[in-house]
This record gives sequence, C-alpha cells and structure tokens, in this order.
Amino acid sequence: MLPDRIHTIPYEWSSTSKLFVALGDEQRQRLLLAFEPRERLNITQIVSTSALSRTAVNHHLKVLREAGVLDSEKVGKEVYFWIAKDNIVDALQRVLAYVKEMT
Repeated sequence: MLPDRIHTIPYEWSSTSKLFVALGDEQRQRLLLAFEPRERLNITQIVSTSALSRTAVNHHLKVLREAGVLDSEKVGKEVYFWIAKDNIVDALQRVLAYVKEMT
C-alpha cells in the first residue's frame, strides 16, 4: 500500500512547483543570468541582453515573478526587477530538509 504522502504534497514542497517550473526553462535561466548580484533591471535593460522579443521577455518575467524567483517595483513609469534570493533559498532549504529527513 502506498503511503499517504503520495496523495498529498508535503508543506515543505507546496510552494516549490512553480519555482521549479520557472527555473526549469532555459530562456528564463538566461534572463536570470543577466542580473549581477543585487542588481535591479528594467524591462528595456533585460530585453537588451536577450535575443527574445519584448513580449516574450515580459511573459518570462511574469512567470518568474509569480513563482517568487523575481521581485519587482514600479518606479515612475518603469518596473524594476531583481532576483528574490531569500524566496529561492527558503524554498530550496525546505525541500532539502524534507529530503534529508527521508534518507
């Protein structure tokens, strides 16, 4: 008989599926690599580092923001993005702690 945990996602993993999906896409990985540590970039700056269209970049930024990989702030007419390091670290640490308990 299968354990109950197969039918229910553990709390430690509940917020990670979007994060893993967001980080699993090569285009989104490339966009993240455009950021220097603690750097904030606007859409124009991000598009200039990419071979993707502005529309495609906007889509990928939305996925990354909704997954908690990026944070953003509107300043005047510009929206600035930065890597949400604490969100990523927290989610990964919870999954690692869960995996360590299982082994």
